[in-house]
Amino acid sequence: MSAWSEKRKIKKEIKVCLQTIEEIERKRSRSQSALVQAVLLQETPEESDVEWFNKYTGEITACRNHMIELQKKLKSLG
Repeated sequence: MSAWSEKRKIKKEIKVCLQTIEEIERKRSRSQSALVQAVLLQETPEESDVEWFNKYTGEITACRNHMIELQKKLKSLG
């Protein structure tokens, strides 16, 4: 595979990562809102909201880490 086609492939994958992160962040916002509301009301948050928030946060972190690796690879190709 040529360097040009490799760069194109990596750029496309980075774009997919960004779209995926945005989608997961939208999903996470519902549980995040519920957690903030519980804190403001000085209540214990629902366990399911905490679990969903942690799940989505983990997915976002993994996707960001993958994207960082792709960006490093793209940079190394020049």
